[in-house]
Amino acid sequence: MSEAPPLSEAVLDGRLAKLATLREAIGRAVVGQHEVVEQLLIGLLAGGHCLIEGVPGLGKTLLVRSLGQALALDFRRIQFTPDLMPSDIIGTELLEEDHGTGKRYFKFQQGPVFTHLLLADELNRTPPKTQSALLEAMQERTVSYAGTTHALPRPFFVLATQNPLEQAGTYPLPEAQLDRFLLHVKVDYPDEAEERAILVQTTGAATAQVEAVMTGEELLALQALVREVHMSETLLAWIVQLVRATRPQDSNITAVREWVRWGAGPRAGQSLILAAKARALLHGRLAATREDIIALAAPVLRHRLLLSFSAEAERKSGDDVVAALLAALPAP
Repeated sequence: MSEAPPLSEAVLDGRLAKLATLREAIGRAVVGQHEVVEQLLIGLLAGGHCLIEGVPGLGKTLLVRSLGQALALDFRRIQFTPDLMPSDIIGTELLEEDHGTGKRYFKFQQGPVFTHLLLADELNRTPPKTQSALLEAMQERTVSYAGTTHALPRPFFVLATQNPLEQAGTYPLPEAQLDRFLLHVKVDYPDEAEERAILVQTTGAATAQVEAVMTGEELLALQALVREVHMSETLLAWIVQLVRATRPQDSNITAVREWVRWGAGPRAGQSLILAAKARALLHGRLAATREDIIALAAPVLRHRLLLSFSAEAERKSGDDVVAALLAALPAP
């Protein structure tokens, strides 16, 4: 198989300009949340899924819907509820009859997971049995049913929202599923100026329109370009140190040994490398820097750390562990 020819400077500039246009298009509908939008775009460029956490009413669903409109991709939304079944997500077999021969046969009816961009709204309001229906789709980009494997469209992204676990009616996501999310994005309350702008924009007669600015093929090309972004051996070694230092049995960091029961696996290192490369490309660079890694350490690691009872008693979070990691292992 021959290698793809190198991109010309004009083509490269055009693709980077598309990213800026995409961010502007989303900004027309979503007020503020610049860091959240950036992390979602990083997840898409890196080819990973994103878990978005925040209390109700902060615009998480609007954000994902605006992203789907700006990308000109097939978009579907599943509202996760306690009575949702796995077949409501992946699909089921229906008994049909051939009117010519009178024979009956089973036909697989695809579920809403067969799309490019899937919004799994309030994912942690459904029990683990239904949550696990997304595992194969997220990792393999396929769905297996009745002995047959069905491929999902490309590109395929799951952007899931969840409510804080302290809220009533929530179920913690299984660790295996959490690990399949590239980034865990936290949405905070807007500041006063942003909240005023939200009120003005959402209570008037005019509504913000998001135009499609990028196709699926263009997005796949940018994903391929992300993997060409350079990362030095020094930064690669630092990422390995950071990930390994999250494991209490291998770590000399006091905060990790006291607050963490299980650390991050190798997928965390893969995610941090790809996310850092995607952030570099999003900022118009073809080489990742230590700033890219520092900015994404918490979104990549916070959901991959199983905290101890001591951490819960002291009200420590995954972000506190990441901060201790970065302080003990400073950037080279």
